[in-house]
Amino acid sequence: MAELLLGALAWVGIHVGLAGTGLRGTAVRALGQRGFMIGFSLLSVASIVWLVRAYGGAETSPWWFTPAWLRWVLVVLMLPAFILVVAAYTQPNPTAVGQKLLANAEPRGIQRITRHPMMCGITLWSLVHIIGNGDSASTAFFGAFLLTAVLGMPSIDAKLAARDPVGWRALAERTSALPFGAILAGRNHLAVREIGWLAPLLGLLLWALVMHFHQRLFGVAPVAMG
Repeated sequence: MAELLLGALAWVGIHVGLAGTGLRGTAVRALGQRGFMIGFSLLSVASIVWLVRAYGGAETSPWWFTPAWLRWVLVVLMLPAFILVVAAYTQPNPTAVGQKLLANAEPRGIQRITRHPMMCGITLWSLVHIIGNGDSASTAFFGAFLLTAVLGMPSIDAKLAARDPVGWRALAERTSALPFGAILAGRNHLAVREIGWLAPLLGLLLWALVMHFHQRLFGVAPVAMG
């Protein structure tokens, strides 16, 4: 368990402590942007390998037992998690927009729902697995991704605000990190047609495949059948 906790701290430290703080600027000045990205990528791969291996060999203790009906709810909740992650790649989001953020750019598609679809998808995925597993090792493992996603959203916002203060204010006024927050507050509206069919279809397909092969891939069935 100690190794798993160290691996989790390493993962969070690299993605939040290094990439999400002033240390990033220091590292970029020392290594150059390309050198930093290469080093960051290598550290990320090494830390995820360490984290996965530590999780596989960690001793664990049950904290609660998830009832069968809740497991079905968690399986359903994984669908929007997949759709959010896919939408982060198929449509522009603040992480992808980066320095091209424009003050006059109208948030469209998934941005109307959340400006951080990737982070929201990872947050939901992490919470589902923490609740569904209910043991100490799973809490440490998936909690590392949960912390990275939750802390990553304000970190990304801060970077965008520093790069383009005017554009950031315009984006922040019309979007929200919390899904549907801006829509419920009346600062935006839902436009299903802008989201299109690709992200929901691919998300549904990936969700179905993972649910079907989950036990074969990870050794655990999402729900007990029969």
